[in-house]
Amino acid sequence: MKYTYLLINLFTIIVPFLFSFHPKLNFYKTWRAFFPAVTISGLLFILWDVYFTGLGVWGFNPDYLVGIYISNLPLEEILFFFCIPYACVFTYHCLDLFINRAIGDKTEAILTPVLILIFLIAAAFNYDKIYPLVTFIILPVSMILTRYLFKQRWISKFYVIYAVLLFPFLIVNGLLTGTGLKAPVVWYNEQEIIGLRIMTIPVEDVFYGMALILINLQIYLYLKRPAKKISG
Repeated sequence: MKYTYLLINLFTIIVPFLFSFHPKLNFYKTWRAFFPAVTISGLLFILWDVYFTGLGVWGFNPDYLVGIYISNLPLEEILFFFCIPYACVFTYHCLDLFINRAIGDKTEAILTPVLILIFLIAAAFNYDKIYPLVTFIILPVSMILTRYLFKQRWISKFYVIYAVLLFPFLIVNGLLTGTGLKAPVVWYNEQEIIGLRIMTIPVEDVFYGMALILINLQIYLYLKRPAKKISG
């Protein structure tokens, strides 16, 4: 049982890693952009994780851990912020090769501000619960930066691809929150969450994951962009 969380991480990344070298995908050729991106975003989310773990917002069942800790986080939780983004950015890379248009520009121009408004309202309604409060602030701020400050139009593809990613997300996060297990690998303080769950998954996790992948992609795609030629 103590290898449960480690194995979840391993099975999340093993197929994307192996297919990174497929000649039609060549994801490994983008590693120079991916690794700095995952390091920067991972540091931000790990600091968030350390703080929330210290507050008792969530915690980890030692029965499913190998017992190595960095600060107050188990090793497996640190690896989570590499394995999950790797699998998701790889998926974006693959689907982006085949998706020319996701949703129309007019639809996206309406959808993005509506989502931002909904998330900010959700934050206001849950001001007394720190997990949804912080999640529903960080996600719309990330969307504002992506769409309106950096003017990235790929956000329309991101909506579609993240919807696809929700299926494996439900499997992985379901396991972590106790689906099919005697007890959850990651537990949550019921006083600090909304209380709505998808199976065993707190609904906030869907939007936490959305923010995690969006920030990873923002940095990854910025670093991956072609270098501008300097005219002589």
